[in-house]
Amino acid sequence: MDLGPLFKTYRGGGTSSFNPRMMLKVLVYGYIDKEYSSRRIKRKLRENVVYMWLSGGNKPDFRTINNFRLRLGEALEEIFTSLLLFLGKHGYFDLEKIFVDGSKFRADAKKSSYVWKKNTERYEAALRERVKQIFAEIERINQEEDEKYGDKDLPEEGEESQITSEEIKEKANQISERLKESNLCKKQQRTVKSRINRLKKEAEKLAGYEEQKRLLEQRKSYSKTDTDATFFVMKNNELLPSYTTQIGTQKQYILVYGVFQEAADNTTFIRMMEKYYQTFNRYPGLASTDSIYGTEENYEFVNEKNIGNYLKYNTFHYESTKAYKENKFHKDHFPYNKKKDTYVCPNGQELEFKEEREVETTTGFKQKLRIYECQDCTGCPYAKKCKKGEGNRTIQINLKLEEYKKQARQNLCSEKGIQYRGERNIEPEPVFGFIKYNRGYNRFRLRGIEKVNLDFGLLSMANNIMKMGSEVK
Repeated sequence: MDLGPLFKTYRGGGTSSFNPRMMLKVLVYGYIDKEYSSRRIKRKLRENVVYMWLSGGNKPDFRTINNFRLRLGEALEEIFTSLLLFLGKHGYFDLEKIFVDGSKFRADAKKSSYVWKKNTERYEAALRERVKQIFAEIERINQEEDEKYGDKDLPEEGEESQITSEEIKEKANQISERLKESNLCKKQQRTVKSRINRLKKEAEKLAGYEEQKRLLEQRKSYSKTDTDATFFVMKNNELLPSYTTQIGTQKQYILVYGVFQEAADNTTFIRMMEKYYQTFNRYPGLASTDSIYGTEENYEFVNEKNIGNYLKYNTFHYESTKAYKENKFHKDHFPYNKKKDTYVCPNGQELEFKEEREVETTTGFKQKLRIYECQDCTGCPYAKKCKKGEGNRTIQINLKLEEYKKQARQNLCSEKGIQYRGERNIEPEPVFGFIKYNRGYNRFRLRGIEKVNLDFGLLSMANNIMKMGSEVK
């Protein structure tokens, strides 16, 4: 393995250091041996003959081991790539196919340490309303006494929703300076000073909400203990601070991995494929996933990059059920008249084209939806089964997505597609199960997405070395 990127992190000079190659051996073997704590690895170095042999009798303390783990940083990505190239060269896997899936791991954070975006927005709006009232009161005193505390610098109506915490502090200080030159009586001066102090306190609170919004960005929540962690509903319906992990596997070797803050797996697929390209300088011949990845954005990507489209979509399995085939009210079963550009419902009524809408997803991808509406559903005997709520029946058609789904359906139902679907059952999910249950790792030990990504990289490396070792004869 090429450890050059790791050696480059050592600048030289200072006291002598432990050999990085030896430290990496000990650390990776610790993850293989289910020892994820630097303190436990330290103890093993003094008690376990295997660790003693790997370390050559060296006994670094737990701080040195942990500092080395953090030092790995970006170098681990290149070391992991070096391992993959070695495995690929010796025929442990090929680059023709990849199976992608995700799983959530709990973060090293308290489950009661939540910050919710809605609460932050609500509290901030209430605070800005209080600031608005304080400015209005100061302005009233200003007008009554014909003083000019703000020289027209106080926020105008509606500007309080834009003013920042720093601007509030600045204006409070300006009012305080001009108060010294005023002719107000002592009672009025005390009133203004009181309002200035309140403004400064509110500015401090607003600064806290601004920081919370900065940490949240596009997320709906985060943990105070680990601000990069997001609260997700886990499989046991418990709400916990977590990370979403993604892996792409072949023959249960992890070829690409990633740690993300999004709950949905489908938004990370393209980034995983780009990382695959950075590793192997090419895209896989085909990609196989479960139904959550079957979005127009992902389909368009695999089509542009000439990756075999074996991404399931959300109704793939439902389409083979009796309930779907007998559901004549599903839009897929409405006959389409290409000349008229209309669909026909079970009651013989035409659904005419109404409008085309452009919808933007959370990733910024734009979709075009064609909306069709029935002429008149009044008195229809199928109304209760055919539509929900009042008004006429409408359907939305995404032409590009339907074409991609047709392509995916043909591939998935082909002889190769059936084979790949069978292979996928023993690919990423068993690897996650092996890590979580056999390896006892279902909660990260480090905090912050960079450190967590490093932790998961070491897990992936340990998995690949164990898998390789199991195949050596």
